[in-house]
Amino acid sequence: MIRFENVHKTFGQQHVLRGVDFSVDKGKSLVIMGPSGSGKSVIIKHLIGLLHPDQGSVHILGKDVASLDQAGLQQLRKDMGYLFQHSALINWLSVFDNIALPLRETTSMSKNSIEAKVMEVLGLVKMEDARHKFPSQISGGMQKRVGLARALVTEPSIILYDEPEAGLDPEMSASVSHMMRRLKEEYGMTSVTVTHSVNCALTVADTLAVFEHGRFLISGPPTEVLNSDHTRVREFLGAPID
Repeated sequence: MIRFENVHKTFGQQHVLRGVDFSVDKGKSLVIMGPSGSGKSVIIKHLIGLLHPDQGSVHILGKDVASLDQAGLQQLRKDMGYLFQHSALINWLSVFDNIALPLRETTSMSKNSIEAKVMEVLGLVKMEDARHKFPSQISGGMQKRVGLARALVTEPSIILYDEPEAGLDPEMSASVSHMMRRLKEEYGMTSVTVTHSVNCALTVADTLAVFEHGRFLISGPPTEVLNSDHTRVREFLGAPID
C-alpha cells in the first residue's frame, strides 16, 4: 500500500530526510514518533504529494507519487483521507456541510446520497446530533471527530493522522485513539500516524517508529520499541534508563 525507498530531502543546508525506508501493508498501522521539528510532517507531505524526494521514491497503491501529473495526483488523493492536527474545519459551515464538502466538490453524487453518506460517517464517530451545529459550538474533541468523519466520507483506503490527540484532554485523547483502532480493525483502514502521545501509539500502532535526525532510530512492534535498550529512544519515550 505504502512504500518509502531511500528517501532523502534537503531544504537549504538542512538534510531533513536521510535515506528513509519503510512500508505499510494493507490494513496495517504505522505510528511515527519523534521530537518536534524532526521532520515527521515532511514524511506526511511526501505521502500526499506536496513534496517530492531529492533522492529515492515514494509509492502509494503501486504508483510512484513523484511521477504523477496533477490529474493523477488528484485521483490518488481521493483514496487518501487526512485528519489535520487542528481539524481545519470551515467555521462558517455547519458540521454537516463541512463533512459533505469533499463529496460536493469531487463527486457527482445526488443530494440524497450525500446526505446518507454524511449521516453514516457521523454515526461512525457518534456525532449525529451535532449535524446542524457550527465548529464554534462544539468542543475541541468533537471538532476532531468531525474532522475524522470528513476524512472518512470519501471512503479512502488510506488515512493519515497528523497529531490526532493534539489539544485534547487525556480522556478525549484516549477516545479518539480507540476510535482510530476501531476503524482499522472493523474497516481495514491502512494508516500512518504522526504523534507525540505514547498512549496513542500503544493503542493504534502495529508498527512504531521513532524518528530523529532524518532517520528512524528504531522500528518494530510497540512493546519491542518500548523495551529497547537504545538510550535516545528510552529518553524520548520516557522509559527509565538503568
